[in-house]
This record gives sequence, structure tokens and C-alpha cells, in this order.
Amino acid sequence: MSYRAPLRDIRFALKELADLKGVLALPGYEEVSEDLIDAVLDENARFVEQAIAPLNRGGDVVGAQWSDGAVTTSPGFKQAFREFAQGGWQGLLHHPEQGGQGLPKLVGAPASENINAASLAFSLCPLLTDGVIEALAAVGSRAQQDLYIPALIEGRWTGTMNLTEPQAGSDLAQVATRAVRQDDGSYRLFGQKIFITYGEHDMAENIVHLVLARTPDAPKGVKGISLFIVPKFLVQADGTLGARNDVWCASLEHKLGIHGSPTAVLLYGSGKGEVGEGAVAQLVGEENRGLEYMFIMMNAARYAVGIQGIAVSERALQLATAYAHERIQGQALEGSAGPVTIVSHPDVQRMLLTMKSLTEGARALAYVAASYCDKSRRHPDAEARARYKALYEYLVPVVKGFSTEVSVEVASLGVQVHGGMGYIEETGAAQHYRDARILPIYEGTTAIQANDFVGRKILRDGGAVAAGLAKEMRATARALQAAAETGGQHADALALIAGRLEAGVEACERATAFVLEQAGKSARPVFMGSVPYLMLAGFVHAGWQMARAALACQEHARAGAGDDFYVGKLATCVFYAGHVLPRSQALCDAVLEGEITSRYAALAVRS
Repeated sequence: MSYRAPLRDIRFALKELADLKGVLALPGYEEVSEDLIDAVLDENARFVEQAIAPLNRGGDVVGAQWSDGAVTTSPGFKQAFREFAQGGWQGLLHHPEQGGQGLPKLVGAPASENINAASLAFSLCPLLTDGVIEALAAVGSRAQQDLYIPALIEGRWTGTMNLTEPQAGSDLAQVATRAVRQDDGSYRLFGQKIFITYGEHDMAENIVHLVLARTPDAPKGVKGISLFIVPKFLVQADGTLGARNDVWCASLEHKLGIHGSPTAVLLYGSGKGEVGEGAVAQLVGEENRGLEYMFIMMNAARYAVGIQGIAVSERALQLATAYAHERIQGQALEGSAGPVTIVSHPDVQRMLLTMKSLTEGARALAYVAASYCDKSRRHPDAEARARYKALYEYLVPVVKGFSTEVSVEVASLGVQVHGGMGYIEETGAAQHYRDARILPIYEGTTAIQANDFVGRKILRDGGAVAAGLAKEMRATARALQAAAETGGQHADALALIAGRLEAGVEACERATAFVLEQAGKSARPVFMGSVPYLMLAGFVHAGWQMARAALACQEHARAGAGDDFYVGKLATCVFYAGHVLPRSQALCDAVLEGEITSRYAALAVRS
């Protein structure tokens, strides 16, 4: 089946939960109206459905091909990228002075979700290019910004992030690529980078690599890392392309999924370029501050990968739902003596609603985070900006870790809904499962997100942001309970959601108290439970958004809106409360037992 952008649920999340109206009222968005946003979303849906979604299957079957250092992308990718660039999609969020459209992150989130759902492999290229633009806009010199950003926004060039090396993995303290200063102020780079997404391809005329490397006299560890621009072709002062640089693609990785995305091994300083030995590079900012600068790009990418998790979940959900409505198998429990479509069976309904509620909960959470980001940048009050900044930074590891872990579960359930046919490649369910599996790994594994969540978000402010959010969640639970007490058709459903949300908030508070208490005594018990703690936060915060969605649906029902969408949405919220939110109790228990389980885990791995 083909992909269809879920515009109704996207608009519901934007307008009912993520405060689109409030974001558009921020300074700088005076000319951006809800009608304009609706038009952007409609055009985005049309583009991705017609130009990108048809590439998904072919990109999986016929992936990117390497030959003698050059990479040919999957059939159709090059033309689609040209249309993507001509449509202005790369510049959607970037500053108008540099050729962008300057729209809010809250608008970029659904646009990004839709293109990633259409083809995850294709969309990795613009995702990383966005990160390069954001990093250069924040810390590049004015000359670097003027030279590189307009061409990146136009889609004439693309960008990459070069961190990982064979011996380093996620431990960037082990980065060994050398940067040797030259008399003219430039540098020459020597080393090898692996896992470089779109490190080589044929879709654009130039590739701008942002590379972590060390100068000869740099301090050891992460404090000695610097950030460099290394273009595939050197760029002249007037923006024209010059000599081929000494950065070469040695091979492409053979991967479980995302076959259409070329994941390159890059060699710097092999002597194959037209510039002599060593890749010509420009320093970004100051020496030895590279990791600090790269985190700008990494944080942008981490949020974007969370959106990818939602996108793959949506694609898997659509495929499984369509199959369940078509596949005839077995008899209904009641009401039919003959064979029925499998969507009639309670367990298939359970699986589909698990997929649907997790996807929609993660979507709402990510969009709310985007709203916080926009307000942190443009709110007229400095104190409010600081508060929203703290909220956004708190949610980034949750959006990344929770949404990507959820995508693996949702895609796996998609295979299960298909039964044996799900294990057969021709149905497409297996591709979503394979594609999703990378998402909890790259741009920082779930454990790295969890450690960041604990160390930089919870411990740094003593749990203040978490406590503030808990108060807001409890207010939503009280509003639901009050609505339930007025009676009506959905009173029992609203009471169920209120009770489950209250229990989830209590689980979060108990886990947070444990983390704050134990951190001063021993790190092992805390970090033994850091991933369960992150997932606990994800399930509860997504559950909060589903609870707010239930309240909104109830208000529409009271206003006389007879739209089936609100009935279905409320049903999904009820399912999330009844079947998904109870996981919070088990996750809380896993966190609280960290002291004893960490001791025995250490014994177990020695045996």
C-alpha cells in the first residue's frame, strides 16, 4: 500500500495539544497564519506521497551502490532530491536572510515526520544537512556561513556529521583523526571515519563534512577535539567549486536496513585528491571546542531521530491496519458464523491499538517539545524563554529514546499482525522492522540518552523541571476526574484515564526521588535503572498528552461535534490508559530495585 500523511491527527496534535496558536503569536511570526501552515502541510503531504513514498520499497531492494570511491544512489533518489530542493523543503526552518523560510520548529516537525515516513533512507540526507546548517549558523564565522549555508539550503550541496572511528564508537575521547596546521591558516586532516550517512553520493554537486579531529598539541580526551569543515570539492571565495579534496569513500557498510541510505567509510589523507596528501580543512570556531560545537548538531539530530521513530511507527501502523481490514481468517467471537477479516479479532485489535496509541502519544509529545523550543527562542519574556528552554532540553532525550524504542515495538507488532506474511519481504512489514532497528542506536544509543537525562536533566537542577511537569500532569488528571463526575456517555473512560495518569505521575515521582537520593551515594544503582527511568518518563509524558487529547475530544463532544475522528481518538486514549500506562509501575519498580540488581548484575557478568 502507499503512504498517506496522517494530516487529521497531525492538525489535532498541533492545534489542541502543542499550542500552534500561541507559537504563531510569538515575535517574528506575524506573517505566518494557520491558513499558511495548513497549506504547507497539504503541499508537504502531496509531495511526499507522490515523489518520496514510491521510492521506499525500491530503495530497500536496490540500495546505494559503491564503485571505485563513487556512490550511485537508489533509482529515483537523485530526481526526488532535486524536487525536494526545488520545493524549498531544506530551508523550511532556516533563517530567511540565508535563503530559508523561517517557519517554526512546530511546523518542521510534522513535515519531517511525513518525509521520513515516506522513505526513511531518503530522508537521512536532508536531516544531516539541517544539522550542518544549524551548527554553522550557531558557531561558524560569518565568512563560513555566507560561503556554505545558502548552497546547503538550496540543496546544491548536502552535509554530513563525521564523529565515529573504528576504535572510538560512542567514546569520542578516543578520536584519533589528526589535523595539521598549515602556514596559510588552513589544516590538513588524516584519519578514517566510519558510519558516515550520505558520506558519498550523486544527489548533489558537493558534500560538506563536519569532522572531529585533533591538532598535534591538543589535550587528551574530549577536551582536545576540534571541529573542521571539509568539503568534497574545495570552495572558492566566490562560491564556485575547485579541486577535488583528499576525502574518499573506501566502502559502504552492509546494513540490516535503510539500504537506500549510503553509510560510508571515509578516508582522510589517502593522497587520492587533487590537493596533495591530506584533506584541506577549515577550523570552525576555536581549537579544542569541537565537541561543544558538535553537540549543537547532535542535539538537533537527536530530536530529528525521535521524529523518525514516530514516522516509521506511522508507516508500519498504516500497513498493518490495511492488511487487517483485508485479510480474512477465522470466525468472530460473536455475531458471525462465517470467516471474517482479522481486524474483528480482539487480539488483533489489541495489537493495532497498541501501535496506534504509542505512535500518536509519541507524536503529541514530540510536537509539544517543538512548541517549547519555539517559545524558548522567541518568547518576549526572558524568564519564560529560560523556562521553555529547560523544558525542551529535558524532553529531547525522552523524545529521542522513547520514540525510537517505541518504533521497534510498533514495527515488530506490524510483523505480528501480518502473521507469517509479515516475515515475508514482499509484504513490506519486515522492512519497517529492519529500518526501525537503527533508530535507538545512532545519534546516541538509548543508554546515552538515558544517562544524559539523568545526569544533565534531573541531577543538574535537582529534579525541578520534572517536579513542575508533575504538577501540570496532576492538574490534567483532576480535570479528567471532574469531567467524569459530571456523568455522561464517556464518564467511565475519563475516570480510567485520570486514575492511570495519576498512578503514572506517582511512579515518575518515586523514581525521581530515588535517583536524586542515590546519586550522592553510588552511581551504579542509578545508571542500572537509567533506561527504565527514561522509558518511564516517555510512557507517562506521552500518556499525559493522550489524557489532554481525551479532554479535548470530550469538549468537542459537548459542543455537539459529531465527528467520528473524536470518537476514535478518545477510544485510542482510553486504550493507552488501560494497556500502555500500566507499564509505568513495572518500570518504576525496576528503577527502585537498582541497588540490589546492580550488585548482582556485576556478579552475573563475571560468572
